Amino acid sequence: MAGKLFENSINIGPASNPVEVNMDAYAEAFEGKYLRFFITAYNESMLKYAAIQTTALPCVVLGRPEGGIERYVGPAETPDGRIGAIVHLWMDKDTTQEDFEYEMSAKGRQGTLVVPTASIYDVGNPDNIIGTFDTMESIGFCGDGYQEVIKKCMNGKERNNVIKIPIMIGDFYIDRYLPIRKGVSGGNLWFYIDESRPVEEVLSNLWEKALSAVDNAPGVIAPFGICSAGSKVGSEMADKLEGTPEGDAYKNIGPTTNHEQCPTLRGKIVGSKVPEGIVSIPEIVIDGTGLHTVENAMKDVIQAVKDIRGIAGISAGDYGGELGPYKIHLNKLF
Repeated sequence: MAGKLFENSINIGPASNPVEVNMDAYAEAFEGKYLRFFITAYNESMLKYAAIQTTALPCVVLGRPEGGIERYVGPAETPDGRIGAIVHLWMDKDTTQEDFEYEMSAKGRQGTLVVPTASIYDVGNPDNIIGTFDTMESIGFCGDGYQEVIKKCMNGKERNNVIKIPIMIGDFYIDRYLPIRKGVSGGNLWFYIDESRPVEEVLSNLWEKALSAVDNAPGVIAPFGICSAGSKVGSEMADKLEGTPEGDAYKNIGPTTNHEQCPTLRGKIVGSKVPEGIVSIPEIVIDGTGLHTVENAMKDVIQAVKDIRGIAGISAGDYGGELGPYKIHLNKLF
């Protein structure tokens, strides 16, 4: 069992399983921009395949799209009256329009269009719009000149500017204009797992309960699920070996392991920040449509996992102001 983990904390778990929350910690989040749209399909299997393919590989830190499934919805919520998924695709706020469109088009073409019966429609919420993604050149041109922009009647309503692309199973439909929105990326929580239970058991319970809380929170995604490797800003070896081929390799790999928070390095390195008795520190990252949306989801996750045996503490990752302007202090979530 771990001892006291944080200098300033409160216990939120039951008496039989106290869970410390670090009252000095804050999650350092940053501004991002994203597309939020429906994917619809004929059946559940096709829908899930399209949604997962479109949103897989969270890597906005490497200049590539980061995505996730906000929630699955029934026919009453989608434009075409079929089952659907609300998905997010995120990029860094500094991504150029050209790069944004290129990356998003790859997701739409190779993630969604190739799945039988799948379609893409905007969610229609007018909030936080900062631009527009015209899908014609980057996705519509898959029709090789045979594509059309049509008015599509669905559920008794006419929808303008829908691109119809002939493909080998019929037609693929996508809204020509998808709004680009501003949101908040990188809200996070760290979970300190002690030796009292098998770590795989704790991780399994954490995965189920934390992600269920995110699924039930509106406007957010957890692009990494439960993440096993929280990153840090920069690379220690890139700095040490600057100007050498090996140093360039470390730099090019992007965020490297957060060595100070690796339990297996405690006792082997100077500066380890892993408390005694802690054997694992998984993380959840939350991206959302606004700051309060992310804060509320973080609060929901904390409440959902506080009874899990083996979780001794909860904190968050900050990067000394180097990562982003939003500081989500855990003590303000209670």
